[in-house]
Amino acid sequence: MNLLGAWTLFKREVHRFLKVKMQTIVTPALTAILYLLIFRYAMGERQVPGLDVDYFTFLVPGLAMMAMMQNAFANTSSSMIMGKVMGMHIYLLMAPLSAFEVVLAFLAAAVVRAFVVAVVFLSVLSPFVDISILHPGIILLYGLCASIIMGGLGLIAGMWAKDFDNIAMVTNFVILPLTFLSGVFYSVKQLPEFWQRVNDANPFFYLTDGFRYGFLGLGDTDPYASIMVVIGTALLTIVSCWYLWLAGWRMKE
Repeated sequence: MNLLGAWTLFKREVHRFLKVKMQTIVTPALTAILYLLIFRYAMGERQVPGLDVDYFTFLVPGLAMMAMMQNAFANTSSSMIMGKVMGMHIYLLMAPLSAFEVVLAFLAAAVVRAFVVAVVFLSVLSPFVDISILHPGIILLYGLCASIIMGGLGLIAGMWAKDFDNIAMVTNFVILPLTFLSGVFYSVKQLPEFWQRVNDANPFFYLTDGFRYGFLGLGDTDPYASIMVVIGTALLTIVSCWYLWLAGWRMKE
């Protein structure tokens, strides 16, 4: 393995998003403050139906996970489409790096960005809400798998897209609806029976609910029952990215 080459690509991706701190770090902090103003003072001390927790405490882990997923997707998809638009992706295809090394570097950088955003988000809100960590292993596992899955989807979307409009279409019509409807803002128990079944078909719901369980020790599903599915999905995402990059899917057109 060309470990030095993979490490160099990883550093490039990390430095790329760190150079735009206003977008990747300051913006999540500002978003956290806006959520605080809107939900904390609008909902007051209202409890979540069926769960012994106030609404804002319930909301915070879900918002952190949503920010992680959206930023992991944005990191890989934006890097890929910028490279294609500028005609620079061909040099990455010609680099002495295997498909696995390229995928590993891209996904590792997406994971770093996702966790940086989550730490900033939770740090800003910590003075205003009691953020407990009951199951750190569950938090790390679900956070890692969600970042890998979303980073992989961003990489695939970047390979598929021809311009920024294609990426915007995937973001606005696929990623945003699935993340907003993943139980971030509500408990599934609040929904009618039919919509509960619809919500169960959203894979992002299990990531959000498992992540929330790590903080609060409660949720709408059993996170331990979903662990193998989540890990399997992450591995499938890695394999899919590896295969598509190896084949040069839509990269040599």
